[in-house]
Amino acid sequence: MKKTEEVMKPITPAKRVENVKYAIRDIVAIANKAKASGKEMIYLNIGDPNIFGFRTPQHMLDAVTDAMNRNMNGYSPSSGIEEAVEAIRKQAARSGIQNIRDIFVSTGASEAIELCLTALLNPGDNVLLPYPGYPLYTSVVGKLSAEINPYYLNEENDWNLDVADIESRINERTKGIVIINPNNPTGAIYPPETLKQLIELAQKYNLVIFSDEIYDKLCFHGQSYTSLASLTQDTPVVTFNGLSKSYLVPGFRIGWAIFSGPEELMHDYIEGVNKMVRARLCANHPMQYAIKPALEMDQSHIQYVLGELEKRNRITDEMLNDIPEISCVPAKAAFYAFPTLNIPDRDLDYVSDLIRETGVVTVHGSGFGQKEGTQHMRVVFLPEEDRLIKAYDKIRDFTRKRYHSS
Repeated sequence: MKKTEEVMKPITPAKRVENVKYAIRDIVAIANKAKASGKEMIYLNIGDPNIFGFRTPQHMLDAVTDAMNRNMNGYSPSSGIEEAVEAIRKQAARSGIQNIRDIFVSTGASEAIELCLTALLNPGDNVLLPYPGYPLYTSVVGKLSAEINPYYLNEENDWNLDVADIESRINERTKGIVIINPNNPTGAIYPPETLKQLIELAQKYNLVIFSDEIYDKLCFHGQSYTSLASLTQDTPVVTFNGLSKSYLVPGFRIGWAIFSGPEELMHDYIEGVNKMVRARLCANHPMQYAIKPALEMDQSHIQYVLGELEKRNRITDEMLNDIPEISCVPAKAAFYAFPTLNIPDRDLDYVSDLIRETGVVTVHGSGFGQKEGTQHMRVVFLPEEDRLIKAYDKIRDFTRKRYHSS
């Protein structure tokens, strides 16, 4: 009997990936087409300081090279090498964090975020996420079949947290609150008074606070910064941080999570996270040897970076606010601005056409979350001053032509 030939069907992806979006990288597809057409490109979309001339401190490179030469190239302990974990613990203590229950080193802060949310959220649960905020959070929550529960930052108040808005969105399925402080994409820093109000909310509604503090050392003009976990010993807090931004090694993919709060409240949850930490084996082993020298040795590069960023932030503020259709709250930290576009078009259409016509690559604000009826774009002001000025001149000319040509 002759066997009937069967035709294979296309492989269908799982439904969990339907809502996975990452605007920062997704916009690159449009940029690549513009580049292929011969456009001179100016990239203001990726927060990677190394591609704009900022260099990794040499003592960190030396530590990694030494580790590799000592053949530290196998697996590390799942939670991280001892010297790295201890250096993170000391750094947390210097920031005022007490009641530390556990620490693990991760493949970038992104992995720590995903592991900690995965260990908390069941399908149908929700976690409060800042809008605007880093799009990884919405992608992870969507992948877990949990619900995205956005709260909106207050642009009229320097993008500060609106605690009343946050409380109004808490329901019986809410498990946690995420803050990004300093904030990506707005560059805001949250004052201690606001953080204390957030802690009170968490205690009132039995929530975990996830505090993403990856930009903690990049605060402009000596502005004060407070780690949320330093303000409470009685609240479950998970603090995320890492080397990528302040220590200029995004490609090392080294981050961590710090668990603090009462033992009786944290124990089971931490063990749930650690099951996943053990299952994924470990973070990059030799790169972990950069953690101790980064946190405990020469920090002078940070002052240099801040000096450069402060100049570029000033240029961003002055030039973007000089365009009638754009208004921009000056960043207080990090290297992002999130200007409002006072335009009749969708922000995605605006930034897409901006790329095609000028080669200047920004990211649409809707990719970070924003209030309905508003339009924004995120700008990364890492490029050298002359490149920034050229980019903003192009944005001004494009906007003028688009909205003022007869």
